[in-house]
Parts: sequence; structure tokens; C-alpha cells
Amino acid sequence: MAVTREDLQAAIDRFPRTELADLPTRLDDCPRFSEALGGKVRVMVKRDDLTGLAFGGNKTRKFDLALGDAVVQGATALITGAASQSNHARQAAAAAARLGMK
Repeated sequence: MAVTREDLQAAIDRFPRTELADLPTRLDDCPRFSEALGGKVRVMVKRDDLTGLAFGGNKTRKFDLALGDAVVQGATALITGAASQSNHARQAAAAAARLGMK
């Protein structure tokens, strides 16, 4: 049995989300890079730096889903581990603050 796009979307929609991320992020054309590659390909960059949380990035997407269930269950704090200067730590702190967690 083939899985349709609608089936996949319905499965994804069952997971609670926090709406931490400003999605979808835009795609920017890179015409000079395309030209440097011979002009036969269109190069675009996905701007996940614009997700809107602590300089953005893929971790915002992760926390949007990972913390959805925590919010539903009434979590009041977020505990995580990472290096002191990591993007993960910065994103986790920003996500927790936005969600009213410690």
C-alpha cells in the first residue's frame, strides 16, 4: 500500500508542536554561485537562520517537536546537556524561556 502525502501529513500532525519556529523559512536564490557553476543549475539556500529563535537553525525545528509533548504534559523545566558554547544549549535556553519553563 502506497503512503500518500495526505497520510504522511496526518501522521505528522498527530504530534503536538510548540510553534517555536517561524515556518516555513524562505529559499533564497544564489545567482552568482549558479553562474560560477556554469549557469546551468539553479542554486538556492534554505534560510533556517530565520526560524526566529536564538539565531535559528535546525535545532529550532527539533525543539518545536521535542518540547510539544512536554508542554502538553505540563512540564515546567527543561534539563539538557551540551558544551557551554554550543548552539544546542543556546537554543534550549531560548526555547525554555519562550515556553515559560526554567
